[in-house]
Amino acid sequence: MAYRVYSGPQGAGGFRAVEKDRMLFKEFSSLDEAMRWAKHLDGTGHTALLIEGDDGSRLDKQEIVAALRHCETEPSGAGRPI
Repeated sequence: MAYRVYSGPQGAGGFRAVEKDRMLFKEFSSLDEAMRWAKHLDGTGHTALLIEGDDGSRLDKQEIVAALRHCETEPSGAGRPI
């Protein structure tokens, strides 16, 4: 299974499906790795706009932000690490 993280400049909104073929992305073999990359992007002046899996799964920008916030608020040692 592969996951692609599409990114753009900080503050960018979503993008239209037509634009996806021209968007930058990085591919990962697990969702955890993709989420780690999304978190890393925040510190570089970029943002993750979409995470898409080969199985058809999708996380848009708002869902990525919510997942990252959720992981930050979990008590230490709880849940899956990112």
